[in-house]
Amino acid sequence: MQRFKALLPRTRFSSRALCSHRRAFSAQPDYAERNDDDEDSQNQILVEGRAKSRTAILNRPSSLNALTTSMVARLKRLYDSWEENSDIGFVLMKGRGSAFCSGTDVVRLYHSLNEGKTEEAKEFFKTLYSFVYLQGTYLKPHVSILNGRTMGCGSGISLPGMFRVVTDKTIFSHPEAQIGFHPDAGASYLLSRLPGYLGEYLALTGDKLNGVEMIACRLATHYSLNARLAWLEERLGKLVTDDPSIVEASLSQYADLVYPERSGILHKIDTIDRCFSHDTVEEIVEALEKEAADSLDQWCLTTLGKLREASPLSLKVILQSIREGRFETLDQCLVREYRVSVRAISKQVSSDFIEGVRARMVDKDFAPKWDPPSLKDVSEDMVDHYFSPFDEFEPELVLPTALREPYM
Repeated sequence: MQRFKALLPRTRFSSRALCSHRRAFSAQPDYAERNDDDEDSQNQILVEGRAKSRTAILNRPSSLNALTTSMVARLKRLYDSWEENSDIGFVLMKGRGSAFCSGTDVVRLYHSLNEGKTEEAKEFFKTLYSFVYLQGTYLKPHVSILNGRTMGCGSGISLPGMFRVVTDKTIFSHPEAQIGFHPDAGASYLLSRLPGYLGEYLALTGDKLNGVEMIACRLATHYSLNARLAWLEERLGKLVTDDPSIVEASLSQYADLVYPERSGILHKIDTIDRCFSHDTVEEIVEALEKEAADSLDQWCLTTLGKLREASPLSLKVILQSIREGRFETLDQCLVREYRVSVRAISKQVSSDFIEGVRARMVDKDFAPKWDPPSLKDVSEDMVDHYFSPFDEFEPELVLPTALREPYM
């Protein structure tokens, strides 16, 4: 238990964030969002204004708040305008319904790609990653309330921010390997910084963490029971401040001190480190097989089953992505992830992304025909192609790194 107490989060603030900019307060709403003429995005990203704060509400509950290009573009416009507005002290984000955000609307992306709209798909990733960078460098305190499912890029639009509130309803996962893709939107930065080799485990298997476990490994900063969220939000709505320490104190009023259950995945951290610390996916599989034979642990067999269901090519791409992310800044991770995403949708090496979405989310036969079909058929050249810089005909992702300093 002492090990997990050591993992409990310590709230950190940058010196910039702690600077309290004393400005004139205003109760007038921010009308910048009215410039958006996209009716769908206005309905799918709602805005709630308070005296000194704004809340962006993901509003596609029937689709578990899955993100589209217009939604992310609206988020970026709103966040840009709120950052520039001296009357706004801090910003919140939450989801409506049973999920915070289930990630990218991959079914919509699948149909766009089948219609030959590759440039539209690239625009989605470019807009999404630009917003993730904005989130990770935001000049004002930011609170994400991750109540419900938080999957894929749902973590990218929330976890780079200053405060991350989870609840007893929170379920966090990165299941991209199961659809022939890779954890993106900054995931290689976030997951690679988890304790030990937990990031590799989560990225390769798609296994889940609950809110308590997110607190323990510092993905989240505060834990509050779902039943107390209304009180927490009411308290935040009354704040007239831009001081992150005051926001943090208000969040702490409704926070609970929690520890992972003994049956949770974090109690497997020693086994995870033994098996997932190896250099290749093949060695990881071999280590799990040996562990299963020696210990007769059902968890090892279940984990092997998840790896065998995933795209072999994706597994190798994901492992390299997480390993490179350990030594890169947030912007470097996003630039690299953009290359991988563009290669995944271009189908130059493989159509695993299209096939994975078809099998699991469109036709739902759950029998994807991966190409290549096995780990031994995935060559180093195939993997290297996903990470290689673009040529002069394909522009790289450009982020305003000279103007913005990452918070994390």
